[in-house]
Amino acid sequence: MKAGRQRRIVQMIRERPITNQNQLVKLLRAGGFSATQATVSRDLEELGAIKVRRNGKVAYALPEDPQNVPSGDALRRLLTDSVLSFETSGNLVLVRTPPGHAHMVASAIDRAGIDGIAGTVAGDDTVLVVAKQGVLARRVEKRLRSLAEMMTL
Repeated sequence: MKAGRQRRIVQMIRERPITNQNQLVKLLRAGGFSATQATVSRDLEELGAIKVRRNGKVAYALPEDPQNVPSGDALRRLLTDSVLSFETSGNLVLVRTPPGHAHMVASAIDRAGIDGIAGTVAGDDTVLVVAKQGVLARRVEKRLRSLAEMMTL
């Protein structure tokens, strides 16, 4: 039941823009799947679904879809709109965002394949960016600041 529901969620996300969990619950119910918002939320998390901005709308997407790799302009716009501050510590760059934005920012950074970044970890309003071995986190911070159009302190 769960596997079938998740397969249907993947199919729906690929077929049309799904902008919120309640929309997904209604579509699943119309397709014969029993689901609550909490169930859909867990399913989306397990599937690694993320919200991306396309044509001015924010909708769910799956990270493995090649169309979800942000262009330089899209990444710049996202960082400019969603990053409040940066701080470097050791091989980490701490990125502060408004509540609820961290996952979208982290995913965009990961998908962009920025040189020197090993990966990210996101909370609700904080992203930890991990610099690759031998890369100075300060250099990664400068690159992210440049993309976010924030001056270096």
